[in-house]
Amino acid sequence: MRGIFFLLDWIAQPFYILLGVVAAWYFYRLLQARSEMGATYFELERDLARRRQVNALTTIVVAAEIGILLLGVQVRAVPFLEAERDLDEMMQVQVGATQDVPFATDTPSASNNSGLNLEIGTPIGDDPDIIVLTPTPTPTPVGTIVPNAPPATGCEDSRAFLEVPANGQRVLSPIVVRGTAFTENFSSAKLEISGPTTNGQFWVVSNVDSPVPDLSDFSQFSPALYEEGVYQFRLMVFDISANLVASCQVNIYISDPPAAATPTPGG
Repeated sequence: MRGIFFLLDWIAQPFYILLGVVAAWYFYRLLQARSEMGATYFELERDLARRRQVNALTTIVVAAEIGILLLGVQVRAVPFLEAERDLDEMMQVQVGATQDVPFATDTPSASNNSGLNLEIGTPIGDDPDIIVLTPTPTPTPVGTIVPNAPPATGCEDSRAFLEVPANGQRVLSPIVVRGTAFTENFSSAKLEISGPTTNGQFWVVSNVDSPVPDLSDFSQFSPALYEEGVYQFRLMVFDISANLVASCQVNIYISDPPAAATPTPGG
């Protein structure tokens, strides 16, 4: 579909010339028919001239409508598609340059085993009395959450759910997007963002081609392309009929990372 609009933009100039020639020719036919209609006294010839006049006028109107439609494609559709294409290329470069690291926060080590939820592991070697205690994994916080953020929208449906970024999360650096995105007859899913940089319109952050039925990492998001402010970040899931079946929209706060303190030399 995007290629069709670019093709129309490419052939616009010769097409305008063709439409102008057609409009000028049929305008001449219109004047000729009006002249013949006024010069004859026979009703049959007047009917034929009137029919040629109507046909010429209809062709001129159709040519003008085609020209207006082509102008709308050049002025509105093509610039938007070019901006979306450039944004997709920038995001692909940014995602390729971003190192994929596990999302986890530093957790201080415990001084003793008090309060830990431990599971009994398997014995080591042939001695059944030596047993390894395996700690149960516990979820780590998703990041800094701004209080009193606007509520999330549509995230009650498990087919489209975002755990990271969470609603109200402050995003300072590239993050791994975590959640679920699936449905019966799954076709695709999209991550989109809207805020100050996008002038309130939703821009595509990335596309998801495979379903994500279990809670897992499936994309990345870098805030480097966006200015500071409040943004709406949403996940949309589509079926093979291109119908939107589920969505999840959260509010995030993009800001610059805090400046690192300059070390003071010792005395």
